[in-house]
Amino acid sequence: MAGIRLRVAGCALALAFFPASVNAQQVLPAPLAKGATSEVPIAIQIARWHMLDGDVNALTFRSMDTLFTTRSVARSGPVWQLPRADHALDFSYSFAGKQYSAQDFLERSYTNALLVMKDGRIVAEIYRNNSNERTHFIGWSMTKSITSMLIGCAFAEGRIKSLDDPVETYLPELRQGGYRGVTIRQILQMRSGVDYEERYDFDHPGTAATNHINALVKNVARFADPARTIKRAHPPGSVFQYKTIDTAVLGWLIERVSGMSVAAYTAQKLWEPLGMDADGFYIMDGQPGVGREFSGAGFNATLRDWGRIGLTMMNGGIGNGHRILSPQWVAQASAPAAPEDARGGYGFQWWTMPGSDAYSAIGLQGQYVFIDPKTRTVVVKLSYFPQADEKASEETAAFLTAVSAWTPQ
Repeated sequence: MAGIRLRVAGCALALAFFPASVNAQQVLPAPLAKGATSEVPIAIQIARWHMLDGDVNALTFRSMDTLFTTRSVARSGPVWQLPRADHALDFSYSFAGKQYSAQDFLERSYTNALLVMKDGRIVAEIYRNNSNERTHFIGWSMTKSITSMLIGCAFAEGRIKSLDDPVETYLPELRQGGYRGVTIRQILQMRSGVDYEERYDFDHPGTAATNHINALVKNVARFADPARTIKRAHPPGSVFQYKTIDTAVLGWLIERVSGMSVAAYTAQKLWEPLGMDADGFYIMDGQPGVGREFSGAGFNATLRDWGRIGLTMMNGGIGNGHRILSPQWVAQASAPAAPEDARGGYGFQWWTMPGSDAYSAIGLQGQYVFIDPKTRTVVVKLSYFPQADEKASEETAAFLTAVSAWTPQ
């Protein structure tokens, strides 16, 4: 009995040293607690809320299948073998008045994985931070460039009659809002004119931040749904304004004209004919039977498979011996729709590089598929930039210019 009393007393003593809050359940941040109640577990909502944070994104950006419901994009058949001519990155680049080695760049620019291809050959393939060739990395807005390719496939098949058709020709659900009269071409070029500022101030959420919370964190709405009633800010075609809702509408359009899910169409038109190494996957904005693929920023693939996308574009739409896109589509997609500024321009969901023929798929916080047809260079860089780190983006631009000019000896 004395021993029991001692243990009980010891337990009481131990509890005195810990505040009562250690036993409390997790509490949702205020922006998540508002509005509709979510069936997503609180711990998962909080993890999604923090997935962009700089102290965890080196891991979260390659662990999306643990945070979200996903839909697989299946590969099949023989793998498209990429020849190799491995070479040390023995060049330097200039940034902010200083010279740095290419090896310095990896750590300076928060690199998880890097692939450099010259004339179709892998010359460098680097994995860091416990990643490897089987790791799936989220592309964030590089997904927009995938969606553009799928629209190109649907157009080539005649599922879309003209890029100058109003989108409500295929999606009559959009007749009542700001997308009425907006053409598919204008949406591809981010010139829809709808009122959707891509601003993510979660303390004072506007349309975009609220949509992110409801669709992606809480899964209580579909990401494309605001397109039904969204207002108009500018005449269609008059103003470039980057907005993920435009690409969500394009994903919805792919569903409608193909009669299948975005994931199934991606598998049929890209992943299977291109002989990818591994299945890809989309994160979903809801549970099976309800959710849609996040076609604006939710695609995940291995480093080499991202490289195969770049190589297909560089080769004018041919990959693994298959014609995937017409050369005309690739030319339109990779050309600026309006005069470039100092930062470049925008085509069909691809960014163009200023003063050159180079262009790139670019995703949030440092994801790149860079293509320079002139030097036959493809670079894939998968990163974990801190949020709003402009210097990392600027330094990456300097590196990409240097690696494009580099000729391995």
